[in-house]
Amino acid sequence: MDIAIHSTFLPHTDPEASLRFYRDVLGFEVRLDVGGGTMRWITVGPRNEGTTAIVLTPPAADPGVTEEERRVLTEMMAKGTYGMLLLATHDLDGAFEQVQAGDTEIVQEPTEQPYGVRDFAVRDPAGNMIRIQQLR
Repeated sequence: MDIAIHSTFLPHTDPEASLRFYRDVLGFEVRLDVGGGTMRWITVGPRNEGTTAIVLTPPAADPGVTEEERRVLTEMMAKGTYGMLLLATHDLDGAFEQVQAGDTEIVQEPTEQPYGVRDFAVRDPAGNMIRIQQLR
């Protein structure tokens, strides 16, 4: 069977701030930007790899989600406990410098983890936890 990861979804609360983070700080290309206002779906991905994408979506845009569920999702996003993304790079220190220069919320500086990876953690503008680890 030949199956690949094509897209993953992360919520955003501010499309312009998310666009600046993923495009300007992480250096991803914008592949699609549809909708308007806070109801925008923005697809981004690594410039050198055109098959895997992240779709930044309005949180709980599904009409079946109740107001209480929206409130809980928004609270979880603010705490960084709703969405998470794990990225990888050959140059962790360079990536950290680039992300740190982008005025982002640093959660953890580059650290050798006890489970065998070296990584750092930041939050995107919606509060999603982004961990970037060193490829070895």
